[in-house]
Amino acid sequence: MTHTYNVSGMTCGGCQAKVQGLLSKVSGVKNVSIDLSKGEAVIDMDKHIATEDLKAALNDYPKYQLSETHPQIHTVVSAIEKEEGKSWIATYKPILLIFGYITGVTFLTEYINGNFIWMRWMNHFMAGFFLVFSFFKLLNLKGFAESYSMYDIVAKKWNGWGYVYAFTELALGIAFLVGFNPILTNSVTFVVMTVSIIGVLQSVLNKRKIKCACLGDVFNLPMSTVTIIEDALMIGMSAIMLTTML
Repeated sequence: MTHTYNVSGMTCGGCQAKVQGLLSKVSGVKNVSIDLSKGEAVIDMDKHIATEDLKAALNDYPKYQLSETHPQIHTVVSAIEKEEGKSWIATYKPILLIFGYITGVTFLTEYINGNFIWMRWMNHFMAGFFLVFSFFKLLNLKGFAESYSMYDIVAKKWNGWGYVYAFTELALGIAFLVGFNPILTNSVTFVVMTVSIIGVLQSVLNKRKIKCACLGDVFNLPMSTVTIIEDALMIGMSAIMLTTML
């Protein structure tokens, strides 16, 4: 894994070489790249190394001060690493329970109606999906927006998109529940979720260790193929419904 840190006190090439040499001696460090003009150190490491350990390597030269560039990101990485130590089922238990509840309730609804209609079931499933997932995002809207901006292609450029996205999911959930303009509702779902899956795919393919914001800031779920399946499921269902209606 690779982390970037701010390093103050470097004024020349000699300082650059000194800091690079000191940090390279820290156990677990594979490579250190120093950008003198930016005052940054990019460290490639075998495993997560505490910032305090890196600072300690510079203790004999107090003019060099190391600090994290994005403290929140490093905190999230540490939390994700703890989650990865759990079994797959334990890690994704919240999502599995949610999907189980939504699937069970929607199948029960079809059973009560006396006949199973796939289109109606998908409509109810998507309503439940967006209502439940938006609920967790709204519990800590700011936290969700910050987590979402770490990987979503729109939120990276405009942090406000995270706030808009949470309410968009809520609106879609209500729209599916009441049957509001199915063509418009499914079209918006298809576009929004297609844009959303791009950032997810990039993160998973690049093997970035970041937090999945699908359940807001409530759970420390690592980004994985599970997130891809979530978005792909909504894209697929909305596409099927649009194809049937058009």
